[in-house]
This record gives sequence, structure tokens and C-alpha cells, in this order.
Amino acid sequence: MSERDLRNIAIIAHVDHGKTTLVDAMLHQTGAFREGEQVATCALDSGEIERERGITILAKHTSVDWKGTRINIIDTPGHADFGGEVERTLVMADGAILLVDAAEGPLPQTRFVLHKALSLGMPVIVCINKIDRQDARPDEVLTEVFDLFCELEASDAQTDFVALYAIGKDGIAKYELDAESDSLAPLFDTIVAKVPPPKVEQGSLQLLVTNTEHDDYVGRLAIGKITRGEICEGSDTLVLGAETQKKGRVMRLYGFEALRRVEIKTAEAGDIVAIAGMDEVQIGDTICAPGNPEAMPRISVEEPTIKVRFVVNTSPFAGLSGKWVTSRQVRERLFREARRNLALRVDETETPDAFMVFGRGELMLAVLAETMRREGYEFALGMPEVVLKDVDGKPHEPVERVIVDVPDEHVGTVTKSMGVRRGQLDQMHNLGFGRTRMEVTIPSRGLVGYRSQFLTETRGT
Repeated sequence: MSERDLRNIAIIAHVDHGKTTLVDAMLHQTGAFREGEQVATCALDSGEIERERGITILAKHTSVDWKGTRINIIDTPGHADFGGEVERTLVMADGAILLVDAAEGPLPQTRFVLHKALSLGMPVIVCINKIDRQDARPDEVLTEVFDLFCELEASDAQTDFVALYAIGKDGIAKYELDAESDSLAPLFDTIVAKVPPPKVEQGSLQLLVTNTEHDDYVGRLAIGKITRGEICEGSDTLVLGAETQKKGRVMRLYGFEALRRVEIKTAEAGDIVAIAGMDEVQIGDTICAPGNPEAMPRISVEEPTIKVRFVVNTSPFAGLSGKWVTSRQVRERLFREARRNLALRVDETETPDAFMVFGRGELMLAVLAETMRREGYEFALGMPEVVLKDVDGKPHEPVERVIVDVPDEHVGTVTKSMGVRRGQLDQMHNLGFGRTRMEVTIPSRGLVGYRSQFLTETRGT
């Protein structure tokens, strides 16, 4: 085992709790940008749909230097529909920062991502963000986070976490609420002190591919953390797929600095790299040395819960809004997406012009459909349906955990709306400021197709 001045850390949270904004501040305070350089807010959210919707859809990688230590940062999505991105990228991290809104507290995706991080045995740094909100309640939220750790059966070492308080948009972090701070130095120091350097085994090259990208100049890029050995530009490799073995060569080798990929000549165990030269590599494959073909366990994610039928457009207006309209073209695009997104599954149906697409939620499938539409694909969509599963001969359906913050006078309205959808009230909390939090378990069929209707019914609340 060897010790290095390197830390790999993931930032995890519920949607809109400030992950990407915090990463912006981390990049600025470590000199990642030139003085006077124009940088957009939420710089890692580079996708067009990400900026329009204001959410992170794909996990991103960046790195900063802090007092001689390089910190690789993995920014993950916060919406539950994109939980597959979190699951496949957490394996590259050696620790996690759990970001929690100081007013909203732990929410459903907070529970999901924290459970995944704890199950990997990694240490977690808790950061209570947005403490400048008027309705902030940081002490109560910290207690709720501790209770969540206990509920998820965290180990004694994990439960003994370090807690910080932050205002991500201002780039401020501190150990105590009443302490003075004007930077994120306490957060950086905690990362270096509490997150261990990568554990490195001695031996030949071994790398698990956790992401793939396309570059217009060098083609397909395989991204992952080197678990063992080292890799050099021009070296020969062996790609171990689920059922195949293929020879490859490292044509280009890249590291990550701020928002850029930089070409490097060599990298060693613990580094997160992008490799060009293997056009058929897939997520979950192992890249290893030709003389030692030893595959790592493939990445597995939770099963889809929603399915939607994608159908070739056969209406009288077919061919007027897109250039890719045939079943072959739509099929190729859907299966290409399934190879990149492990939480997505595509099945062919009894008819050649229809495909059943399975995903984590309606937003995930809606983003896929909108992306394809902008790329020039034309198709029709069916209504979303819940995926049922047979367990011991009995049908089971997924359930969702719903948390609703509502003014006290409208609790009855929301309770009635949830009740007609077979929702079961688990807990109710008084948040102060005339607000109540309701935690409800509801079958997915009670929400699919009714989300917009529910929002319309309760908009006045």
C-alpha cells in the first residue's frame, strides 16, 4: 500500500441543495480560473437541458489543488430519476460530502445517496448548506441527519462524522455556526484530514470503466479510476467485457483539471483518467494488462420502475419535424443510450416499430425523449406505466417516498389528495413558520401520470 497526496471525493445531496454551486466556489477559491475569466454559474452543468432545467443530469469530474494535495471531485445528480449516475460513479470515490439544505433537511434522495455511500464503507463529511436562509434550522437538521445515519445502520466510525456549516453561493464554510469565516478553507482541510488517500494494491494495471464520453477528435473515451498499477500513452491493454475479451491500445491519455481534460503521458493507481483508443468499450468493462486478464466486479444499479413505449411516428404529419424517422434509426439511438446509462433498459416488442424503454422515473425518460428530439429523431410516446415484478408468484409494485412541506391550513387538502392515491402517512413534523412536513409512502401507480395534476390541485398551497 502507498500513501499519496491525492483525494477522490463525491458530492452527494438531494436536488437543489447546492452541490454544483458549491463546486463553483471550490474551483474559484483554488485558482482554477484565470483572473478576469468569464465563467458561467454552475459551470459543471454544461448540458443545454441541464442549464434550462437548473438540475444536474450527468455526473461530472473535476479536480482542484489545495496546499499540495490534489482533490478529484465528482459532482453527482440530486434528482432521484438520475440515481443510476450516482451509483456508478460513487465507486471512484474514497469519501463523500453529504450536502443538506439547512431549512429543508434530509429528503428522499438524501436517504438514497447516503445509503449508497455508507454501503461502500466510505467516510462521509456532513455539510449543512444555505444557513443564511430566513427559515434555516441548522441544529434541528443536523439532528435529523444523525438520526438518518442511525436509521441506515452506519458504522460507529461513519456515525462519528464531521459537520460543517456553509453558504455555498458565497463560498463560506465553518465548523461552528457563530464562527467567523470568509472561505471554504475549513471544508478543504476537512477533506484532506478525513478522507483517506486511495488504497492502492501492488500489481499490473486494473481499471473499471464507470463512464464513457465521445470526443469529436479522438472518438470514444473510457473514464475510470485506476485501481492497480499504472497506464502509459501508447501501451497495449486488454478490455474485459461481460462475455468478451478485446485487445486495445492507449492512443491518448487524459487527466482532469478544473473544467478541462489535459493530455498526460502516464498515470498511476488512484488517478481518475480518460482513455482514448478503445471504440467498443462499455461501462462496467475492466481495462487491464494483457498478461494478467483479471476482471473486476461489474457495476450494478437498482432496477427501473417506469416504462414508456417509444413508437415510430406513423401519423399524417410523419417526417415533418425530424430527419431520423425509421425504426432502425430510433432503435440504434435507444440501444446506444442504454449502453451509456446503466439505469435504462430497452426491450424490443412484438412489432418492429415499437420499443419499450424502462427507466427510474418520468423525468429521466422525458429528458431522453427531449434529447433525441433535439438531435433530429422523430417518434411518438405512449403513456408511462409502472413496472411490476413477480416475487414468489405474487405481483409487486414499486413505492415512492413523498415529502411535502405545506402551510398548516392546507394539510387537509394535501392529505386528501394523497389518500385517493393510496398514500400512507408515515410521519408528520411541525417545521415552524406555520409549515408542516408530511412524509408519505405511496405506490408508484398513485403518482405516474398524475404528477402534473397533483401540482395543479395543490398549487394554491
